Amino acid sequence: MFWLVAAGKMNQNTEMNFQFNVLPKGKLWWLMITTAIAMGRCIPALAVGAGSDASASSFLPTIANTAPAPTNAPPGMVWIPGGEFSMGCTVPNNGVCSLATMNAVNDSKPIHRVYVDGFWMDKTDVTNDEFDKFVKATGYKTIAEIAPTKEQFPTAPPENLVAGSTVFTPTTNAVPLDDYFQWWRYVHGANWRHPTGPDSDLKGKGNYPVVQVAYADAAAYAKWAGKRLPTEAEWEFAARGGLTGKTYFWGDELKPGGKWMANIYEGHFPYHDTGEDGYAGLAPVAQFPPNGYGLYDMAGNVWQWCSDWYRADYYEGLKATGAVVRNPQGPPSSYDPGDDQPERVHRGGSFLCTDEYCTRYMLGTRGKGDVDTGSNHLGFRCVASPN
Repeated sequence: MFWLVAAGKMNQNTEMNFQFNVLPKGKLWWLMITTAIAMGRCIPALAVGAGSDASASSFLPTIANTAPAPTNAPPGMVWIPGGEFSMGCTVPNNGVCSLATMNAVNDSKPIHRVYVDGFWMDKTDVTNDEFDKFVKATGYKTIAEIAPTKEQFPTAPPENLVAGSTVFTPTTNAVPLDDYFQWWRYVHGANWRHPTGPDSDLKGKGNYPVVQVAYADAAAYAKWAGKRLPTEAEWEFAARGGLTGKTYFWGDELKPGGKWMANIYEGHFPYHDTGEDGYAGLAPVAQFPPNGYGLYDMAGNVWQWCSDWYRADYYEGLKATGAVVRNPQGPPSSYDPGDDQPERVHRGGSFLCTDEYCTRYMLGTRGKGDVDTGSNHLGFRCVASPN
């Protein structure tokens, strides 16, 4: 709960800690970048660490398993066949391009081959109604509902030792995008029942994704439901829906035929979401077309917890093996030079993702989050291995 500490640091996945990380290669380098961005074009070789694999050609075909799906599908789940695929993300040759896009792929390279076994996956994110059943059956209290103690956070101001969570709060006008404290705040009384604070509730929102869940909360629900959280590799294989090397789960064009395919942030971040996609803020589940495997909301709306610890350099190690990595479970521990708190992977982006600040609704991009922290744009979905 970094918000409890006076010198807390937010995470990149929450559209907070945004740094361009452009290498200082002189005026010509910067001119090439800014010209490409002004023209709306991405030049893969300009992305930090892009190297020789920064193109669609680095994606080899997805080879899905062809065995028939098991019978007796669990309610609300679909079969993901598993197989071999190219995992990761590079700056796209076409489509939206911005410094945010370039930054979004820094930890998603190099592209590497992975194999995952088949599994069941929830069609949608876990909803408020579903989480409520879990709480009523178990009496479970989420981390956001339990007041932190001085022993846990000895440097935190006493006024911050109150149960609550982080909430996105739009600014009133345009602001520099280098200070996330302008639009994020720790709100006393914010939790899954009151996503934006004590004055909010879930009336009429039973089919909205549950938010304000920390990693332990999501894992506890999954265990109760006889499921588990997906690995990062499982999540990406499922999100791709059988496609190879596409920018989004539906293709390479953000709005095919002028149609919005996900709930993201339109307008000007962080002060005006026009709601052009039909929603300004959080949307109910399954309001946009599913991907090729029948999964909804694998881009935008809410971030989704994965079981892997987060390391920015993890993919480099997998690529270095020179082999197809089978069922990777993630690194043995978390390491992020920008955050000394243990972090797990987030995937999918949220309703706050925008080409002005965060484009992690693109396939293969990664997020991260402190394991004890929720927010009003973070949820989860579950998977299950076949019996």
